[in-house]
Amino acid sequence: MPLFKLKDFDPQSHETLGGEGISNLDVYTQGGDKIGSVEDALVDDTGRFRYLVVDTGMWILGKKVLLPIGLAQVDYNAHRVTVNGLSKEQVEKLPEYKESMTVDYDYEEKLRGTYRPLASTTTANTVSSGTAAPSYNRDTYNYEQDQSLYNLNEQNHKTLKLYEERLVATKSRVKTGEVTVGKHVETETARVSVPVEKERVVIERTTPANAGTPVSVGEADFQEGEVARIEVFEETPDIHKEAFVREEVRVRKEVSHDTVEAQETVRREELDVNTGNRSVLDK
Repeated sequence: MPLFKLKDFDPQSHETLGGEGISNLDVYTQGGDKIGSVEDALVDDTGRFRYLVVDTGMWILGKKVLLPIGLAQVDYNAHRVTVNGLSKEQVEKLPEYKESMTVDYDYEEKLRGTYRPLASTTTANTVSSGTAAPSYNRDTYNYEQDQSLYNLNEQNHKTLKLYEERLVATKSRVKTGEVTVGKHVETETARVSVPVEKERVVIERTTPANAGTPVSVGEADFQEGEVARIEVFEETPDIHKEAFVREEVRVRKEVSHDTVEAQETVRREELDVNTGNRSVLDK
């Protein structure tokens, strides 16, 4: 089965992997020794990961080797790949990988010859003492015969992030209206009653009791232009307007408090574990 570089097979591999690329991940042994860093990956024609291309750097004089994906425990959070049980001596025995070469069955068998003993000590698929070791044939071989080396998806090597939605309540100040307080002038006709006094002259003419009796000589004094003067007064109303404070109006604001309840549908991711009738240790 032909193998392809991940960069050539899927140029958008960063997006395919959810933004988590594999290049430049540091590679460590289980004991914490750094082997090198991941330079690329090889996939088959279905897009399944088969090998990580590891550049050993100065550890083994710049040698590049292939690491079966099933032995790699990838931790994106720590930005590292851990390989259990791998030693420097085993890496030195691995055939060197060059980008110009073709990875064929014979080359992969040399790789698998080094990795199979390592895989048998780190998985539960160890061949029992009473069972014959499996045989491999270039015409019938497929990667399912070495599941411990290639089946990353079936192993617990990935960290899954489970998301949930929550309701977050915030407040915003929104203008709902305004109140304008002013004043205007209204007119009306007011009436007021004022009692007033008026003087008048009353002239009464009467006939005296001794009318017709002659008066004595010299009593009658006839004079021309005799006048009696009487002053006559009356009251006139004096009405004017004055302004008085009728009432005061104070304008202020009061804040009332209330609790508003809202509901919305939220989502949460739950983990589905398919064990395939195998026991799983939940940590």
